[in-house]
Amino acid sequence: MKRTTIYLEPELEVLLKLEVLRQGRPMAEIVREAVQAYVTREPQRVPPGAGAFASGRSDTAENVDRSLAETGFAGVGPRSPSRRTRKKK
Repeated sequence: MKRTTIYLEPELEVLLKLEVLRQGRPMAEIVREAVQAYVTREPQRVPPGAGAFASGRSDTAENVDRSLAETGFAGVGPRSPSRRTRKKK
């Protein structure tokens, strides 16, 4: 476990100490349990749009160049051999 410091409002600290006395458990244990319950109360949400578009392929990562060429994005970018640079005179 990693040690950490938290700051509580005085009223919250009193309530926490009363809970420690009521349950007869260490304060750290109650705080860990409360934090765990708080951060896991809802399932993790995926970013908006994630999974909204399906290519129907399972090999896109392995064939990225082919996939980019088929969508018209191949040959675009600063490292592309198809992009010509002008020679300075």
